[in-house]
Amino acid sequence: MAASSSGESVKSVARVFDLLELIADAGGSIGLSELATAAGLPLPTIHRLLRTLVGLGYARQLANRRYALGPRLVRLGEIANRQFGHVAAPQLKALVERLGETANLATIDGDRVVYVSQSPSPHAMRMFTEVGRRAYLHCTGVGKAILAQFGDDEVRDILTRTGMPTVTEHTLTTVDALLADLAVARERGYTLDDGEQELGVRCYAVAVPNMPVPTAVSVSGPFTRVDDSFGERAVPVLTEIATEISTLARVG
Repeated sequence: MAASSSGESVKSVARVFDLLELIADAGGSIGLSELATAAGLPLPTIHRLLRTLVGLGYARQLANRRYALGPRLVRLGEIANRQFGHVAAPQLKALVERLGETANLATIDGDRVVYVSQSPSPHAMRMFTEVGRRAYLHCTGVGKAILAQFGDDEVRDILTRTGMPTVTEHTLTTVDALLADLAVARERGYTLDDGEQELGVRCYAVAVPNMPVPTAVSVSGPFTRVDDSFGERAVPVLTEIATEISTLARVG
């Protein structure tokens, strides 16, 4: 009886996390019947689990009866991001020492990219992005490196929800243009923000492999220093550092 009870408890915990992931995958809110279909569980089971999650603050029911992620997850996510950023800090510092430009680590948070760690360049003219800052995915190097980890249909779904605001005159503002850019990025192994987020600033980014949540690492600086020859040096180093961060994250 004890073993059976333990097994059911573990199964319930797994189902709860599955539901939270499904809500997140749906863009942040989903109907009860949709959730039951996606989870492959009976409606009464889904309703019971959701009622518990809502009561604890990890889910909430909207006015239109759909379910969304709850506010208590925000605190958990912020703490997890800070810890992850702290673990990766030595690798970002090493990236700056080797390339001389500002290094960033970012992950996806809902339909945005959030910066979880940064190591600044020693140059007087350098890039600075506040840790915890959220930005659009389509116009940042790290954002595009994250999008490149999804299939085209998933990218279209995200962009349908967020839109593609014009940040600078170089920002890609159509889905087809971005998908073409991501196809090139997947082939060459890195993404490039060529003044798309901030005029005069170029950013090279690569995905951090084998992460439970799509993550990317980047190096950025002014056009005067971050040119094509810099990129040729930077991409192998970025790829090496990304692999190290992935290993540390799994060990941690």
